[in-house]
Amino acid sequence: MTFLLAACEVGFYKTSAGDQLCGKCPLHSHSETRAAISCPCDSSFYRSVSDPPATPCTRPPSAPVNVISSVNGTSVSLEWGRPLDPGGRSDIVYSVVCQKCAGDWGQCEDCSTGVVGPGAGGLGARAGGGTGGGGGGGGGGGGAAGGGGGERGGNQPIRFVPQQVGLSEPWVTVLNLAAHMNYTFQIHVRNGVSHLSPEQLPFAAVNITTNQAAPSQVIAIRQENASQNSVTLLWHEPDQPNGVILEYDIKYYEKDKEQQSYSTLKSKGTTAKVSGLKPGTRYIFQVRARTSAGCGRFSQTVEIQTGKAVPLRYNTMTIIWISMALVTGLVTFLAIVICRKRHCGYSKAFQDSEEEKMHYQNGHITFPEARFYIDPHTYEDPCQAVHEFAREIEASRIKIEKIIGSGEFGEVCYGRMRLPGKRDIPVALKTLKAGYSEKQRRDFLSEASIMAQFDHPNVIRLEGVVTRSKPVMIITEYMENGSLDSFLRRHDGQFTIIQLVGVLRGIAAGMKYLADLGYIHRDLAARNILVNSNLVCKVSDFGLSRVLEDDPNAAYTTSGGKIPIRWTAPEAIAYRKFSSASDVWSYGVVMWEVMSYGERPYWNLTNRDVIKSVEEGYRLPAPMGCPGALHTLMLDCWQKDRNERPKFCQIVTVLDKLIRNPENLKSPDTLCRLNSPLMNRSIPDFSSCRSVDEWLDTIKMGRYKGNFAAGGYMTLGHVMGMNQQDIHRLGVTLMGHQKKIVTSVQSMELDDDTGLEKNKCL
Repeated sequence: MTFLLAACEVGFYKTSAGDQLCGKCPLHSHSETRAAISCPCDSSFYRSVSDPPATPCTRPPSAPVNVISSVNGTSVSLEWGRPLDPGGRSDIVYSVVCQKCAGDWGQCEDCSTGVVGPGAGGLGARAGGGTGGGGGGGGGGGGAAGGGGGERGGNQPIRFVPQQVGLSEPWVTVLNLAAHMNYTFQIHVRNGVSHLSPEQLPFAAVNITTNQAAPSQVIAIRQENASQNSVTLLWHEPDQPNGVILEYDIKYYEKDKEQQSYSTLKSKGTTAKVSGLKPGTRYIFQVRARTSAGCGRFSQTVEIQTGKAVPLRYNTMTIIWISMALVTGLVTFLAIVICRKRHCGYSKAFQDSEEEKMHYQNGHITFPEARFYIDPHTYEDPCQAVHEFAREIEASRIKIEKIIGSGEFGEVCYGRMRLPGKRDIPVALKTLKAGYSEKQRRDFLSEASIMAQFDHPNVIRLEGVVTRSKPVMIITEYMENGSLDSFLRRHDGQFTIIQLVGVLRGIAAGMKYLADLGYIHRDLAARNILVNSNLVCKVSDFGLSRVLEDDPNAAYTTSGGKIPIRWTAPEAIAYRKFSSASDVWSYGVVMWEVMSYGERPYWNLTNRDVIKSVEEGYRLPAPMGCPGALHTLMLDCWQKDRNERPKFCQIVTVLDKLIRNPENLKSPDTLCRLNSPLMNRSIPDFSSCRSVDEWLDTIKMGRYKGNFAAGGYMTLGHVMGMNQQDIHRLGVTLMGHQKKIVTSVQSMELDDDTGLEKNKCL
């Protein structure tokens, strides 16, 4: 018997003759004749050599979308969205092309040398033109990635992390770019069939401009001269100063003794003489440059040995005479000192605590000098900043005893730290939780780098860090009474007014110190003030991107992070303009928290209502029992124009006067006697108002003219004596508007009762 095998119809296929069934052509493929053994792909669709015949045909992907760039000094982080059309495949990879452009973006050239990182070769495929900021497309003329970047200086080639080509995830970080330079980055995308297409690779592009950066590394240090006790060094300016070099730091120490002790010296030029060294000793020297953007990396170490000591020979009688002279001189000196102490009544206990003193360290005298805060984010690696400023503590010297809380990065613990030759001291330990992201690690270490630069009795002290073992920890002094807001609530009504003013003075002193260093806190609040066993208050919490715990309504989220609305100045909320003046606004809210024993500012108002009320002129009223002098100082801190707010140094002065003269707190004319420019607050002049309508227009409450007329308040005399309930009955429902009108009424009553003119006592 003979069987006839039927051939496959058009649109079907089978790979070989036989009795198997015909299969339908896969997606995006076809057969044009009967008896087909395969289905060719449709136009613009392809099948990879590794794809079996039954696999649907696919095509190259579309361009990446939504490119986002984040510039930090001379590095940039790029993120983008995956192609809207992946072409039917999942084997998508990305490559990045770097181009350096002229100032007007008119002419760009490939960053074609010096790239470092895995896969820093060429794209291996055609690259076309694209759009500047998001879209992609074919077109001709693009360049291959090549090296993808240029050198920055001579020793800092551009780096792509994790790599430049073959990226499986839609992000890359580019390091070591030149400062103040325009760059274009093209993100190319391809899949397993892109090489089969004659079309150019699609891409998206983004333009960025780098910022100011710390100077590059100092190179070529050499010895000019060396004696028994000194060494003279010479070096060249960094290849990339990235600004005006303010000074150089010279770090030196005895060989193999860096962990025990090291010294630093500053120089304005490219030479320095280091004195006070030991004869015949090997020393290690390093140099770095500093600009307004921060400090560069220390140079490679240079080892130099000082000259050997020349032995002196004296006979026995010479030694005896010298010894007798020294003893006689010492006895005479001690006698003079004792005499002066007895007759002059001098006592070190009566020295001014603010008196400047010389500090001795490692045999060197360091004179007080102006200090400046250095932003750790100017460092490429946060570990470098931490080790620059903070002391590394061995984990074996730390004993964790209990968990006392939790923070953004992990747990907060109580423990004890043991140091050689010292007794155990109680410490607080902030740990970095397991599974942390790179951003969390950077923020965590940055907070330690910030704290390490501060040294003030009203600012939390950093004891050290643990970074060379896990968990990573920040170690600070232990504050027994915890946060100020909780402490006040636990002791409601238990302190005198002068004690509370002392608390405010300590916080203001700490903030004055930070402001003098150029540091802006951005989150000053009673919850971020810690109290020790001696009731000393210290400013804390220097993280730059905080998640505010236990209060979902405490922060207003913007594209730049979270803002604590109830403590933040209006210009910082609206325009993210943080300054020392915005910290002063926050300090005014802290004053209110202290005087109210930890009440919540603005009570149960929503964040939106707080913003609206403050913008319309509402300010927090004086807490119960709060002296008028302190509430007036709060109002000065809450001036809408930030230039009219007091400086922290002025606030400290005012509080010092109140502490020295407590009766001023009770007197109604306290502010007159203080004679402080802080108190020259501009108050609207109501003497020219002849009607209720004019008065309402003056205080920008003209919308309520009809309400007052309907209520029978036709003259200013009728308005006198109104209280908040009267105003509410007129239909003024917004609390901020009620308070503003009541405050104005009280001002008119005061002027009417006392007849005082504006600024009479100032």
